[in-house]
Amino acid sequence: MRRPALRRAGLGAVLAAAAVLAAAGAASAHVTVHPESYARGAADGVLAFRVPNEDDTASTTEVQVFLPTDHPVLGVLVRPQDGWTAKVTTTRLRTPVKTDDGTITEAASEITWTGGKIGPGGYEDFDVAFGQLPDDSGRLTFKTLQTYSDGRTVRWIEEAASGADEPENPAPVLELTPAAGAGATEAPSAAPESAGGTDAAATGTGTAQAADAGDSTARGLGAAGLAVGVLGLAAAALAVLRTRPKRS
Repeated sequence: MRRPALRRAGLGAVLAAAAVLAAAGAASAHVTVHPESYARGAADGVLAFRVPNEDDTASTTEVQVFLPTDHPVLGVLVRPQDGWTAKVTTTRLRTPVKTDDGTITEAASEITWTGGKIGPGGYEDFDVAFGQLPDDSGRLTFKTLQTYSDGRTVRWIEEAASGADEPENPAPVLELTPAAGAGATEAPSAAPESAGGTDAAATGTGTAQAADAGDSTARGLGAAGLAVGVLGLAAAALAVLRTRPKRS
């Protein structure tokens, strides 16, 4: 009587662990920007837009990233990507930005990658260098369109309301933290804005890139541990099935 119970328990554990692993994969299978945060006004950095392919049969053939122009990213340069052709669209700013090198009246508003392919189960990182990030916002939202070879387009454009759960198709968001040396009592940003440049109160100090690296490492170790746990449970269940006595 005990072995059938063990069998059911082992199979149940495997199914439960597999469900957890599948849920973890689904939760992370959307377009994201890395690192997840930078200091306000940071200069000469790189943003990587990670685009996973969620379709089982179709390939991703076009990626469009829209950059906010109410809080513009200055000095955008795109790293050449094997197989992909990048087109940067600029727009005239309604409010010019004054810098040490002069007044900037135009900034990148859209980057489109075409010609390449991200196959099922794969992903691609699209690297974008910048000269300077805005210093008057708590976050930047990069709405993104992902087009598949079957003509379907997934719109990663939704923004989560304060305190709400993550939407189904969230837009990549870059948090902007107070620059090193900024006062702890710095006033929060203005209320959220539309047009891709949502503002929110930023928290934390120090180097944002180092914090993001730590978060990425922790997430990687957690995913690896989860995968190992699933494999262990599967092995245990198979062992129980193989050792149960045959019926006469």
